[in-house]
Amino acid sequence: MKNNDRVCRIALDVMGADAGPETIAEGGLMAARELGDSVKVILVGKSEIINDKLKTEKDIPRNVEVVNAPHAVAMSDTATEGIRRKTSSIAIGLTMQKEGTADAFVSAGNTGAVMASSLLILGRVEGITRPAIVGFFPTVGHKATLVLDVGANVDCKPIHLYQFGLMGSVYASLIYKRTNPKVGMLSIGEERSKGNELVSQTHALFDKSDLNFVGNLEGRDILSGEYDVVVCDGFIGNILLKFAESIEGFLTSKLKRQVDTNIFSRVGATLMLPFLKRLRSTFDYAEYGGAPLLGINGASLICHGSSSPKAIKNAIKSAVAMVRNHISQNIKEELVINNGKGNGRDSKQPDNGNRVVRSVPSTDE
Repeated sequence: MKNNDRVCRIALDVMGADAGPETIAEGGLMAARELGDSVKVILVGKSEIINDKLKTEKDIPRNVEVVNAPHAVAMSDTATEGIRRKTSSIAIGLTMQKEGTADAFVSAGNTGAVMASSLLILGRVEGITRPAIVGFFPTVGHKATLVLDVGANVDCKPIHLYQFGLMGSVYASLIYKRTNPKVGMLSIGEERSKGNELVSQTHALFDKSDLNFVGNLEGRDILSGEYDVVVCDGFIGNILLKFAESIEGFLTSKLKRQVDTNIFSRVGATLMLPFLKRLRSTFDYAEYGGAPLLGINGASLICHGSSSPKAIKNAIKSAVAMVRNHISQNIKEELVINNGKGNGRDSKQPDNGNRVVRSVPSTDE
């Protein structure tokens, strides 16, 4: 039986989010209703809280399960404190995946604890030195640009940035069906001579690979839509992500202030309302749901602490896509191809247009 033919089981961490367990559980119920019997949503957390929420629902989907986790990791806890709580909703949800009773894990809880626990419990993909968090940035077109890392690794070496590009390429290929994804490296100029030693040394690694590396780019190019994957260290990436998250609120505030100036502005805003709604949704993180943690042996998605039910629903959909497309296994195999004989150019594998260089994605018979 192929993996794509069976029920995909998603463990959802209900505890620890700023939005509260009821909001997270509501997102899980929305996903269960929308995705139907092909998916099972497992609500992991304090069962009394989850069951109290379920009692308020008139129609509980049959593809929802509750698993008790007596403890929660608080947002104020350190990553070390988080991994020490063996009976937390994070630990139990990830352990379920490790033991094969769940296929993916989604959490809007403590980011550091989710990252550290995912690495400790699931382990790294063989050959990957550092996992990375993917951020999704809107562009002038209709496709998102993947930026990684956006917070998992503050200090990076060339091999880390190179592997971020490889993992991002696999994700863009399989999830977004991008043909031969274009990979760019964030720097202070497009010229190869621009940038620090890290950028220069990483450039040399990309040049030796079979990835579609198109060189350096500047910050203003991220939203252009010309690149599928942008690599940078987690320090810069996290700053970019937090800045991007502020844009929607900034635009809303500025527009509201302008509209309030006179009646003509209000009439104009009314006429432009459909456009303004589309513009706002472009910068809404809820549209993307969660940020995948790539490079671990499994599927783990990290959501914003104040995620709405819609964001949680979309994160679960992303988790299902990761499982169906065998992301971690394909990263492992792509790494072998690009590193197996020095620089990957000795590989005889054909390009199918959706993958990076290989012809057939891995299947789980």
